Amino acid sequence: MSCLANPAVDPASVPPPSGEARAFHESLPGYAPTPLRSLDAVAAELGLGAVALKDESDRLGLPAFKVLGASWAVERALREAPDTHTLIAASAGNHGRAVAHTAALRGLRCRVFLPARSAAARREAIAGAGAEVVVVDGTYEEAVERAAAAAGEPGCLEVADVGDSGPARWVIDGYATLFAEIAEEAEFDLILVPIGVGSLGAAAARFGASAGARVVGVEPVTAPCLSASLAAGRPTEVPTPGTTMAGLDCAEVSIGAWPVLQAGIHGTVTVSDDEVAAAIRELAAAGLAIGESGAAPLAALRRMAAGYPELGGLGPATRVVLIATEGPTNPESYRRAIDG
Repeated sequence: MSCLANPAVDPASVPPPSGEARAFHESLPGYAPTPLRSLDAVAAELGLGAVALKDESDRLGLPAFKVLGASWAVERALREAPDTHTLIAASAGNHGRAVAHTAALRGLRCRVFLPARSAAARREAIAGAGAEVVVVDGTYEEAVERAAAAAGEPGCLEVADVGDSGPARWVIDGYATLFAEIAEEAEFDLILVPIGVGSLGAAAARFGASAGARVVGVEPVTAPCLSASLAAGRPTEVPTPGTTMAGLDCAEVSIGAWPVLQAGIHGTVTVSDDEVAAAIRELAAAGLAIGESGAAPLAALRRMAAGYPELGGLGPATRVVLIATEGPTNPESYRRAIDG
């Protein structure tokens, strides 16, 4: 486990967040801002001004934040390609389910490519939303390659949350809604956000730069692709032997998100599966059911509280928001964490 201060951080060069998606999201059936939950006991224990958790365990009827990006990317893409009949996506689980859900709402077909180690529960949820599920005998990055190839078929449209395509950029724009909701409730000095391929991290960096808040990315110790990239000063691939944090099990950051990540992320903290399991149990004791990727920011906050002044330090006036990106999307893994 480690931390890294970003030597190239330059928030003044980060573009502002897009506000275009918010009105669209508000028009969707069932839209409501997700809760911002106070963790007063954590704040008191760590001697902080405030700790809050942005709870994305129920977003537009799905157990993760991904539908914000997917729904907006599809809306924008269909304006340019109205003859589309099939949406294509690669995913570790949550993005694919969001694309499948969006396709069903629009009366479109959907095909989702998943890596071999994707959880059965996530595969079943995507199929249950009406999508064709293709399990790739390989990694997440190989699933991305297969999806890109399939998108070349007539009438097919790839809804990627990685890369530099229009949809990948619109996914980042869609996530701005999450941070706009936070801004309407409270101000924070520090944002802890799970990274993965970096689309959510880029949205957090845009918001943080505009709000004057530090943004620290959280990664599994076994998949620190942003940490490696910041250290090298360029996108850098890392091995991914596996982690319970499936949504963060990524070998490389999105090339489209990279410039904003490099300029807007103040640093990174890596956490282990065991630390995240402890955070899951702590949140469950507080009545919050949060999955592995969503619990990672709490694990990172506890690690930061033990040191790491190079990330800006923590103090009695520090107000922290944790972006809890998902509920228990893999019930079996969640039960193992709860059981300890």
